[in-house]
Amino acid sequence: MSDSKRVLIVMSSHDELGRSGKKTGTWFEEVATPYYMLREAGHEVVLGSLDGGHAPIDLLSMQSPFTTPNTDRFAEDPVAMFALANTNKLSNMNVADFDGLFVPGGYGLLWDLASDSNTIAMIEQFFAEKKPIAMVCHGPAVLRDAKKADGSPLVDGINITGFKNDEDIELDLLRHLLFSLEDDLQARGAKYSSSDANWEPHVVVDGKMITGQNPASAPGVAKGLAEALV
Repeated sequence: MSDSKRVLIVMSSHDELGRSGKKTGTWFEEVATPYYMLREAGHEVVLGSLDGGHAPIDLLSMQSPFTTPNTDRFAEDPVAMFALANTNKLSNMNVADFDGLFVPGGYGLLWDLASDSNTIAMIEQFFAEKKPIAMVCHGPAVLRDAKKADGSPLVDGINITGFKNDEDIELDLLRHLLFSLEDDLQARGAKYSSSDANWEPHVVVDGKMITGQNPASAPGVAKGLAEALV
C-alpha cells in the first residue's frame, strides 16, 4: 500500500516500581489499542524496547477493570504476543527507517527510557525531522532530558499533557517514583495541561507532537498519530 507508513512503538524493559515491591512495565491498553488502530489504518507496526526480547507488561493492567476489548484481543493474538515476547533492541535499530513514533506509558520507563541516551537521541531526531511523535500516560516522561538543536529543552513552549500528579497520588504511587512527569516537564518550560477530573481522556496536539494524559486517552492519541502520518 503506497500510503502505508512504519511506526515504532517504544517500550520499557524495566519491571520494578522502585523499592515498593510492586511489579510494573508498560500499561497493556496503551500498547494494544495503538497496535490495532495503526495496523487497521494500513501502517506497519514494530515493537522495540531498551533491552530487546520480552517487554514486561504491568500486571495491574492485565486485570479487570483495566482490561479493554483491545487488550483481550492482543492476549489472544499469537502474532501480537510473539512480537511482545521478541521486541527489537532499540540500539540495534535504524530509526531513520520509521515514519512515526509511539511511546506507551506505564511506570517502567521512568527507570530506563527516560534517561537512556539512545532513546533521547531518537526523540530529538524525530523532532528535528518533523516526524510525528505520540506519547500517552507516563510516555511523555521520555521528553524530560531531550533538547532542541539549540540546546534548549525540547518541551520548552510546547503544549503537552501526561499522567498528572493527582492521578499518581490517587494510586498512592507518587512517593515511589523517581520524578514527577508533570513537575519536571513544566520546569523545562512545557505548557502542561490536564483534564479537570482524574482518568478522563485528554489529548493535546501541538504540531507533530501528540500527547495523552492517561490510559483513557490512548485511542485519541493513536487516532491523532494515524492522522499525522497521512
